[in-house]
Amino acid sequence: MSARSVVLAIAAAAVLPVQAQSTPPREERAESPPARYLLGVAMATGPEYEGARTRDTKLKPVWAAKIGRIRITTAGGSALLGFGREGAGAGASTQLVETDQWRLGISASIDGGRDSGDASTTQGLPDVRRTLRARVYANYSLTRDWNVGASASQDVLGRGGGLTLSVDTGWRLYRSDSTEWTTGIGVSAADSRNMRSYFGVPVSAVTASGKPAYEPGAGLRDVHAGINFKHMFAKHWFVFGSAGASRLLGPAADSPLVQKPGGASAQIGVAWRN
Repeated sequence: MSARSVVLAIAAAAVLPVQAQSTPPREERAESPPARYLLGVAMATGPEYEGARTRDTKLKPVWAAKIGRIRITTAGGSALLGFGREGAGAGASTQLVETDQWRLGISASIDGGRDSGDASTTQGLPDVRRTLRARVYANYSLTRDWNVGASASQDVLGRGGGLTLSVDTGWRLYRSDSTEWTTGIGVSAADSRNMRSYFGVPVSAVTASGKPAYEPGAGLRDVHAGINFKHMFAKHWFVFGSAGASRLLGPAADSPLVQKPGGASAQIGVAWRN
C-alpha cells in the first residue's frame, strides 16, 4: 500500500466516530490528579491465535499510567484507569481533542507479530516480524451512555502488519458508586498485506506447512462483541472482568489456517489505582 493511500485511510478514520463508553462529566475530568496509575493482574483465556481450536490460558500483568497528556498502558488498562474506551489501545497515546462529545487521539505501540513455531497449525509459515504500529482514533458520545467510534492502525516499519480498521459502538448498561457494566459490538477490516501475513499461505511455504497456497486480499476481518464489568471493594482496590466472542469474516474466514472461525475469550482480575 502506498504512503498516500495509508494517509488517506487514516485521515478518513479520524473523522469518523470510535469505541464505546461515555465521556466522564466535565467536573470529573477537572478533579482528576495530574498523575494517575494502576497496577493489576488478570487470568485470561482465549484461542491460541485467531481461528485456532486450541485455547491458551495465562496470567498477565495489567497496568496503566497517565502523566499530563501522555498515557502508557497495557491492553485494557486504559479503560480500567478511567480514561474511557477511546480506541487508543495498548502503548503510548495522547488525545488531541477532548470535549464533552468528541475525543480524537493518536497512539503508538509495539506489535509482537507472530512466531509461527508457537502453534502446530502455523508451523512452516513465515514469521510475522515485531513492528511499530501507529493509530489514529476518534470517539463520539451520542448520549452519556452510548458511544460510537472508529480507528485506523498502520504498521509504520513495513514488516507485514499492514493496515487495520475498526468501527465500534458500545453502551454503559449500569453504573453506581462502586460498580459499572458496559457492553459493545464492532467490526474490523484489514488490507491485503495484513491478511496475507496472518491468514495467507505463500507458495514457498506449501511443502513446509502442509497447507494449500492461499493469497487473501483486503476485506472484512471479524465481527466482535463483549461485556465488561468493574467493582470497587475498597478505596483503591477493584475487581474487573470481561467476556467476548468474535467470528472471522471474508478472506480471513476462508483461510486454510482457520480451524474454527468463531472464538470466545474471558478474563478476571484485580487491580489497585490511585
